[in-house]
Parts: sequence; C-alpha cells; structure tokens
Amino acid sequence: MRLGYQTNGLQNHRFGEALQLLAEHGYEAVAITPDTCHLDPATTTDRDLAAAARQLAELGLQPVMETGARFLLDPRHKHEPTLMTPDPAARARRFEYLRRTAAMGAQLGAKVLSFWAGIDHRPDGGSPDRLREGVRRAAALVRAEGLEPSFEPEPGMAVDTVAGWRALRADLGSDAPGLTLDVGHLYVVWEGEPAHVIASVGPHLRQVHLEDMRRGEHEHRLPGTGDVDFASILTSLKTVGYAGPVCFELSRSSHCAPVAVATCRDIFRHCQPASDR
Repeated sequence: MRLGYQTNGLQNHRFGEALQLLAEHGYEAVAITPDTCHLDPATTTDRDLAAAARQLAELGLQPVMETGARFLLDPRHKHEPTLMTPDPAARARRFEYLRRTAAMGAQLGAKVLSFWAGIDHRPDGGSPDRLREGVRRAAALVRAEGLEPSFEPEPGMAVDTVAGWRALRADLGSDAPGLTLDVGHLYVVWEGEPAHVIASVGPHLRQVHLEDMRRGEHEHRLPGTGDVDFASILTSLKTVGYAGPVCFELSRSSHCAPVAVATCRDIFRHCQPASDR
C-alpha cells in the first residue's frame, strides 16, 4: 500500500508546495481534485500539466484523480450538477468535467479516476435509469482517456453503500466501474464490520480513502478523534492484497494541513501490519 493524501485537504497551499509538503513527510501518492485552487480545468494548460507531471515524478508521488470539487461547476450549489441532475444540459457539464479530469490525469500519469452519483432530489428517490446510464457513460468517458473508472458510494447520494455499488455492478456488467472505498463511510452507513466489508470487495478495489469518522456522523476527522480502527483496516486491506494508494481525505482540515499531514503519516506507519513496518 502507498501512503497518500488528497489535495482537497490542502486548499490553502499552492499546488506545487502542497506536493512538496507531502514528499517531505514520506508520502508516496496524492489524490488530485482539480478545483478552483488546484489545476482548475478551465484554465490549466498542457504546459502546466507537463510541469506538474515532472514534479510528481521527481517527488515519487503516484497521482490518482478525484472529482469531488464542491463549487467548481456551480458557484451556488454544492457538487451540482451531477449524474442525477434532471436537466440534460446541466448533466452534460458533469460529464465534460469527468472527461476533462480524466484527460488531465492521463497527462499527469494517473491510472485511476474516482467519481460518485450525486444526490437524487426527486421526492420518490427514483431515477434508476438515469443512474445506470449516467454511471455507464461516465465510466466510458474515463476509459476513453486511458484511465480506469472507480465509483465511490457517498452518504446521502443516490448510491451510498457498497451494496448499492454491487447492484450497479450487477446491472452494468462489463461496463461497471471498479470500487473506490472510503473507509470512513463504512462507519456512517453501517453495513457490518468494516473489516468484513473490505474482505468482500478486495478484488474490485481501485482506490481507498481513509480518515477518522464517528459512527453515524459524516464528518471527516483527524485520526484519533473518531471510531475508525486503523490497525484493523490496514490489516484487512493487506489481507485482500490491496497494494494501491490509501489516501487520507481531510477535506475540512486545510487550515491545519501541516499538522494533519504529519498526523496521518504517523497513524499509517504505526498501524501498518508489523511485517510492513
């Protein structure tokens, strides 16, 4: 496994300085969210991407791409539009963001792009066709740019559980994306012991997010302030053979990023299975 960190928790740092901070603390991966503050898709040039790719390589940081920017596409409505947005023109903006982010990822050397469904605002909560077709199209756009699509169940969204991802996978067959597992979400939307859930999805894991979380509360917290059993989680990931990035997602901790980066590194090293220390 490769210790990683998400740029959505480094929003008060310039992108290059954020990468340097991670490298100084021994990180080996970075989950990049193109956003207003980092590699804005609307203004980032090929030259910018080439410079970023060189820095990533020099620092030994493996990039993965994330698409959870809050207000990039709509400055007034968080995360909108999404795959679940009823308006086709608005939904098309989400697809273009996914395509553009995948293309940027290809230039940066990334192999995986994570995405989610979005909130279904219909009163009856029923847009199964829109969900299936949206995920199918999103996955195809990502694959066309040379990256592997990976779907993240997100609390409060149309697909918020691993069980929901399994249902999507059954419906989409070979078109289905892999799984991005946010470990903290397993404590928010309880589906059984997290170690057991990890054991059931091992072969499909393409990206892992990690943070502390309190049972039933969707708030990304610093390690040591919630209920996550980090030693059990990391042992479970090793047991299923996961060898990719494990990226801490402290999206509300940019104001204390140097402390958060050091804290996450320490908990990762301390809780690694003994054979990996």
